[in-house]
Amino acid sequence: NCTRCNGLQVNTSSTVDESAESLAYKISLAVILSVITLATTLSNAFVIATISQSKKLQTPANFLIASLAITDLLVSILVMPICVLYTVIHTWTLGQVVCDIWLSSDITCCTASILHLCVIALDRYWAITDAVEYSKKRTPGRAAGMVATAWVIAISISLPPLFWRQVKAEELTSCSVNTDHIFYTIYSTFGAFYIPTLLLIVLYGRIYVEARKRILKQSPKKVGKRLTSAHLVTNSPGSVASTTSLQCGRHDTPSSDTASSTSENQVKVTVSDALLEKKRISAARERKATKTLGIILGAYIVCWLPFFIYTLVVAICDTCFNPELFDFFTWLGYLNSLINPIIYTMSNEDFKKAFHKLVRFRCCGS
Repeated sequence: NCTRCNGLQVNTSSTVDESAESLAYKISLAVILSVITLATTLSNAFVIATISQSKKLQTPANFLIASLAITDLLVSILVMPICVLYTVIHTWTLGQVVCDIWLSSDITCCTASILHLCVIALDRYWAITDAVEYSKKRTPGRAAGMVATAWVIAISISLPPLFWRQVKAEELTSCSVNTDHIFYTIYSTFGAFYIPTLLLIVLYGRIYVEARKRILKQSPKKVGKRLTSAHLVTNSPGSVASTTSLQCGRHDTPSSDTASSTSENQVKVTVSDALLEKKRISAARERKATKTLGIILGAYIVCWLPFFIYTLVVAICDTCFNPELFDFFTWLGYLNSLINPIIYTMSNEDFKKAFHKLVRFRCCGS
């Protein structure tokens, strides 16, 4: 009897330990996912507020970015909070109606977010390849039409499952898109990801090539205006505690493009070529633009590619489904809605200035 009691105590103790570990894991997971959801909501809300408060940013191109932020904000409000609960407890407790609304919102908003990236890329492609003509066509109405097209395509991808979904008499314990319809899975994954991704790669590739052509068209043989700058040398008799800069006109003293001399008055004179300086600035902008394009494409592909590959694999192989792996890939995709506002705003100096101004205004106001 004592042996049996000892065995029972050991089993009870191990069960309690496992239950405590499971509870700790669920709490930690809920906190992490909730923080991601809140950060996504706040970052996209700040982008929308920044554009709405700054008249300088209210251009057709930035309207597209604002629309992307609204779409990602909807993901963080309509989709992610419910997914936090479902991911943590792994049991659906909200009924059939909420399940249908949640799945439709998930597919529609995430697809619209991806298609917005295509719309923004298309707008930039037209702006750089046909700058003169497109500047006349680049109106708020045209931007609204492009956004509406993205939403129509997204809705057309999310609607079909509603027609064949059957209401179950027993209590619903899981909520997921039916993968039995292989043709719908192919249609939805290609429409929501593979075709848009191919379009993004082609568009950004063409944008990069066109940007390089513009830089190379600048002839280095042309002589530009001479720019002369004079600086008082530190510690000279006429200088003050900090170095003072003086902007001079044309300098008639013979000098090479990079030569510098120090006069008797301890003034350092630098002569440079305006065209070379302009070319250097253009090259720096090109490198920055290329880096931004790489970050945009890289973040998007890293976030969404695993999910859509796994979705196709599960549709073909039923035994390949793993709930934890599916949840991880799903949240990796949602993470793109947090990354989008960071990339599209932090790569734009006007956005950063307007954002800092808005933050200072809010802080002073409070």
